Amino acid sequence: MKYNPNEIEAKWQKYWAENQTFAAKNNSEKPKHYVLDMFPYPSGAGLHVGHPLGYIASDVYSRFKRHQGFNVLHPMGYDSFGLPAEQYAIQTGQRPEDTTRVNIDGGVDKEGKQIAGYRKQLDKIGFSFDWSREVRTSNPDYYKHTQWIFIQLFNSWYCRKQGKAFDISELVTVFEEEGNKLVEAVCDDNVAIFTADEWNSYSEDQKEKILLQYRLTYLAETEVNWCPGLGTVLANDEIVNGVSERGGFPVIRKKMTQWSMRISAYAERLLEGLNDIDWSDSIKESQRNWIGKSVGALVTFNVKNHNEVIEVFTTRPDTIFGVTFMTLAPEHDLVAKITTPEQKAEVEAYIEKTAKRSERERMADVKTISGVFTGAYAEHPFTKEPIPVWIGDYVLAGYGTGAVMAVPCGDERDYAFANFFKGQNGMQEIKNIFANVDISEAAYGSKDNVEIAGSDFLNGLNYKEATAKAIFKLEEIGQGKGKTNYRLRDAVFSRQRYWGEPFPVYYVNGLPKMIDTQHLPIILPEVEKYLPTEDGLPPLGNAAVWAWDTKQNKVVNTDLVDNVSVFPLELNTMPGWAGSSWYWMRYMDAHNENEFASREALAYWENVDLYIGGSEHATGHLLYSRFWNKFLKDKGFAPTEEPFKKLINQGMILGTSAFVYRVEYDIDLSWETDFPAGEGQTISLKKVLVSKGIFEKIGLDGIKQLMISKLEKEIFEPVKNILQNAEIKILTKAINISSITPIHADVSMVNSSDELNVEKFKAWREDYADAEFILDENGKYIVGREVEKMSKSKYNVVTPDDICDEYGADTLRLYEMFLGPLEQAKPWNTAGISGVFGFLKKLWRLYFDDNGLIVNNDEPTKDNLKSLHKTIKKVAEDIENFSFNTSVSQFMICVNELSSQNCHSRAILEPLAILVSPYAPHIAEELWSQLGHTTSISDVAFPIFEEKHLVETNKEYPVSFNGKMRFTIELPLDLTAAQIEEIVMKDERTQKQLDGRTPNKVIIVPGRIINLVG
Repeated sequence: MKYNPNEIEAKWQKYWAENQTFAAKNNSEKPKHYVLDMFPYPSGAGLHVGHPLGYIASDVYSRFKRHQGFNVLHPMGYDSFGLPAEQYAIQTGQRPEDTTRVNIDGGVDKEGKQIAGYRKQLDKIGFSFDWSREVRTSNPDYYKHTQWIFIQLFNSWYCRKQGKAFDISELVTVFEEEGNKLVEAVCDDNVAIFTADEWNSYSEDQKEKILLQYRLTYLAETEVNWCPGLGTVLANDEIVNGVSERGGFPVIRKKMTQWSMRISAYAERLLEGLNDIDWSDSIKESQRNWIGKSVGALVTFNVKNHNEVIEVFTTRPDTIFGVTFMTLAPEHDLVAKITTPEQKAEVEAYIEKTAKRSERERMADVKTISGVFTGAYAEHPFTKEPIPVWIGDYVLAGYGTGAVMAVPCGDERDYAFANFFKGQNGMQEIKNIFANVDISEAAYGSKDNVEIAGSDFLNGLNYKEATAKAIFKLEEIGQGKGKTNYRLRDAVFSRQRYWGEPFPVYYVNGLPKMIDTQHLPIILPEVEKYLPTEDGLPPLGNAAVWAWDTKQNKVVNTDLVDNVSVFPLELNTMPGWAGSSWYWMRYMDAHNENEFASREALAYWENVDLYIGGSEHATGHLLYSRFWNKFLKDKGFAPTEEPFKKLINQGMILGTSAFVYRVEYDIDLSWETDFPAGEGQTISLKKVLVSKGIFEKIGLDGIKQLMISKLEKEIFEPVKNILQNAEIKILTKAINISSITPIHADVSMVNSSDELNVEKFKAWREDYADAEFILDENGKYIVGREVEKMSKSKYNVVTPDDICDEYGADTLRLYEMFLGPLEQAKPWNTAGISGVFGFLKKLWRLYFDDNGLIVNNDEPTKDNLKSLHKTIKKVAEDIENFSFNTSVSQFMICVNELSSQNCHSRAILEPLAILVSPYAPHIAEELWSQLGHTTSISDVAFPIFEEKHLVETNKEYPVSFNGKMRFTIELPLDLTAAQIEEIVMKDERTQKQLDGRTPNKVIIVPGRIINLVG
């Protein structure tokens, strides 16, 4: 009976689907365990073998937990809104909902391309997902609840005093009774103070404008990353090297009215929560840096000749007397107000230039020094001396206050800036306020061993003393106060795109109103064009039916807007991270029509026990998810402060690219002849590709000689045709080779011996159909190999479908786990697959021969039990430690040992099938069934490790004569030295070695040494 993976796997995948084997229960006597994967974006490219790595790991763990008796929730869905689908729709003329559906479910797209579909690909690998809970963020029954959460955020404010969010109605009550003077809230800067009487006298519109300054989601004019090529705002993590990650379009800074989320309110809780979760240090550090907590002072500088002030946050108020100049971000509101007429042109030109650089690019560029003097001066709060005000792109409008008090003696960047512009208008000499410190070559940035000098009342103080006194004095004169600041800024929540969640918002007198939750979802309308309108509005500006009728409470035709009962709806859509910021909760109760999840389901599952996904989401998705979870906890919905207890970032599986090598060359021909064509006739040259082996062996000079001999005919025949019958007096030739250029070849055209199928390559690349291929001495073209990111553009993608078809899903699963530690990047090498496939066939032969099942009821031997229990111990420990690769090694060792022991005992092979089940579930199910069981192996208890089977009772001693080992002898470990000596001396091998002699000394250390001397 042969191992037939395709037949076995189809059988058990059908069984699991029909029997809902992996459906979790929302109430169970079993303890719960929630295992989650970062759900995929369903692109048309489908899965390659790198994508399932984390899914396989989580599946192994989920199956193991089921064997341990847990009620396991292991769901899957799709992050199906977003820019990629919309861009593809624009390019191909298809509706994004259609392409998204085909990418998930499979089918044929508009261009006739066959799409496998994510669902079919995932099923083929045999994951134990609870598909009954599948979610798609682009489905109205899902984003209905995303819209609901947005409304909750709009209707909430954050109380600093109590450190949590409350309903906005509670804030209104305070305003009605007390005004806002004593309110400790996270809100916009410079909120005007008003009394209760003033509040009660305001119009409804005035009240709404004030409340927008407090709401957790609010409309505000914000500096954003605007991408003209994509027609939308991008988050910082969507920009790479100053261009959009999607499409590589330039990104500029621009002010726009946007929806924003007050994530900054949760900065301290986001920091504190990192202490309570089991995440890697690197991810925690990324979040700490992104949140960027700083303790210092907020200092106010008056601007000379203007009724304006510059607010600066500094972590070094002790250096206040060392301020040499000030720098504002080019986008700072004050720049236009304080710039002098003489400096206006230069300042405006600099601002225009700066707008083309993203914040991330500006932050990363520490070498370039640039700036412009505004012509304005600020006033030092203590000395009243004038301080020149510059603008520079190393200062960011969104970080701190967008202004820096520059102390060059204590800061390297300020030092470089001051020296670069030294002697120019507005740049003063650097002041040194540190005693006994030389700053002639560099700034002194350390806080250690500081003694302040040249600083009036701070002289002689150290850093800590001077900081405290400077803050006290600033507060005393009303020009500063102690402050804790965060780098974390409020998150822009608008996108000028189509394929995203519609906002449940309409506008009355330009002010946002929320649609009542009972009328949700507000469904994305049909549009003909997915590009912005001709007058620059977002794509929803093209919608014919996109207005809100407040009498009928429904969406109606846009041309019915009368601003009396029918009002315009919001034209922006939510960003890609909206739906992914709460999806783990929806899995808990995926079919609840009335709530995003019931309180009972939330209370039972609480949060995710294990989350596996990519580290690239450290400061995007993971931060936003924690923010939304904390907010929902404040509102009494989420039962825990943190959404994900344990997080593991899987490493990347890299592709092994294949390269052919093109010879870059030209040919010089010259001759003397009476033929009127003269010299230097142009000859059409063939492309030449040289095998890697030849290239490495003979180098450029050798290739040159090869080409001369191989291409003689191609080089000179055209010349003879040109010259026809003319008399050739002199003919010279020269081949010039400049370089060898590597070119990607599709890995599907290369075999395991790195040999290229030349004819397939020519058919694939028509521009090389007539190319000359220089083969090696064996008549083969050998490609070069290089490990790179697996990508369609590098032609190094291997699909899991192909591996499953040829070797089976169990082989794929085992091989991916075997490649190396889960969290490390590792190269894919298809050649290694056959070894894992061979292991599974060897495992099969423990249970079957050609005639069928050979499992017997024989008592297992001591060695059988030892092999089994070593494996039980190792596999259980490895899965708990996520060391999956060493588990696979142990399986191989165990099967080899049992094979050599000729073990076919049911007492060994039944538990072995359970051990293998998390990794290779299909073969395990088949073995379990063939052993006579009628239910799935998935819930069978994991074998219990028994230490006694690993306790050694015998010891194999090396027996040495004068220090040289001559033979070994196995003896019980409980023998005394005298008993060991007696047995050894009687052994015939000892007698033969002694040859009648009596040893001078017999050295015996029980359990270790036997040595006969003399």
